[in-house]
Amino acid sequence: MVATAADYAWFERSFPRLAEAYCLTLVCGLSPPQVLARLGARTNGPHVTGIGGLSALDLDTADEQLIAVTVADGGDGGAWALAVEAGGRVGVTEEAVVALSAGTRLVAHQRDAGGSGRFTWAEDGDVRAAFDPNVPGRREGSTPDEPLEAMRAAGFGLDGDERRFHAAFALAENLTGVRVTSEILETSSFHCGLAPLP
Repeated sequence: MVATAADYAWFERSFPRLAEAYCLTLVCGLSPPQVLARLGARTNGPHVTGIGGLSALDLDTADEQLIAVTVADGGDGGAWALAVEAGGRVGVTEEAVVALSAGTRLVAHQRDAGGSGRFTWAEDGDVRAAFDPNVPGRREGSTPDEPLEAMRAAGFGLDGDERRFHAAFALAENLTGVRVTSEILETSSFHCGLAPLP
């Protein structure tokens, strides 16, 4: 079944603060500790249940970003790591994309408080397609047109900023098979670490 923007309309209602500025990164086949290690994160922080517990930690510094990572199942039964950043953008930076996608696949999307964003799909260090969800027609990467059909199915081209970011969630699902749900974000056990800002 193809995911669409409508499948993610719950995100702002369920997580209004996170929806204002976030980064979600999916990496195939890595464990949460492996993701944090590839990011060079300090991992002596606590584990939390649900992202609601992240705001209580308040561990961000001027040079580091708090990243919480859990395990999510792909549509083919494969395991993916799901990294969540509140107010961050580490997962879409060039350094993180290269490090995290080495030998595997990465799909990440981000939105900042100003409403801009970034969607990135990479395979083994190669950025296949990347764009701002607000401007999906301006894509870059080695195969920027390859996800066009999946982008249209997800809902890109619809009017309204919010729906474009819903479409980013749907496109990530269509490329990975991982459906991010409110239950995953509310009840999963997350490994936490502080990653240096690029």
